[in-house]
Amino acid sequence: MKYHTYSRNARGCPDNACSVAATLLVRILLVSDLHYALPQLDWVVRAAPSFDVVVLAGDHLDVSSPVPLDAQSVVLLRYFSLMKPSQALVLASGNHDLTGADAQGERAAVWLPKSRRPGVAIDGDSVVLGDTLVTVCPWWDGPQGKAALERQLAEEAPRRAARWIWIYHWPPAGSPTCWTGRRDYGDVDLGAWIARYRPEFVLAGHVHEPPFTPKGAWADRIGGTWVFNAGKQIGPVPAHIVIDLEAGTATWHSIMGDETLALAAAAAPPRTVF
Repeated sequence: MKYHTYSRNARGCPDNACSVAATLLVRILLVSDLHYALPQLDWVVRAAPSFDVVVLAGDHLDVSSPVPLDAQSVVLLRYFSLMKPSQALVLASGNHDLTGADAQGERAAVWLPKSRRPGVAIDGDSVVLGDTLVTVCPWWDGPQGKAALERQLAEEAPRRAARWIWIYHWPPAGSPTCWTGRRDYGDVDLGAWIARYRPEFVLAGHVHEPPFTPKGAWADRIGGTWVFNAGKQIGPVPAHIVIDLEAGTATWHSIMGDETLALAAAAAPPRTVF
């Protein structure tokens, strides 16, 4: 098996960045919206070696913190360097992570490229792990960023392996994975991209409440695509989802309890923690 990272330049064109041996992808840890919660970051560092891939699906920083974003980013970069999954660490940006302007003058996570090293994939990268293509979608903040993401998906589609996983910070509109308890709060563009390209998984975050509300969910099946959002919780252990491709299961772990589904199921099962 081979591991390939395709990075992208400012015009969105893929460049083959590295190729090193890797084993088949089996276990994935999904966490998002840590928002500079240092005890939860400590937990991810400890947990990472037990997984093939660790995905942090955006909002690493916290714009409401009294700690300046520049200082937060330095600390986060150090934490990322300590996370050692067996195959890849995958880092997507969220809306809290935008600290400056990109080459097109739109807001972007300009600090995140400093985390790139062998075995780390970030915004704009795609990683081939065995029979799985993992594509990291940046948080876009304007028409140029949206167009670049559309090009990225179109260019990666012919490379898809047996399985395609997207990391995209915001769940699609109309899904229970974006239900706040009061309103639907989802990305209005993502659903059309899912319908067009039909990835097997979309690993998201952004909306903190859905798994903790009776009408919300941590998992949703849209056609052949599973959408996952672990949500955000207090305490030293973040809410997280473990995807086991060998066992064919996904399990949500939280302070409310655990829930498991079969990846072969046609829909998410009824909630059990309420």
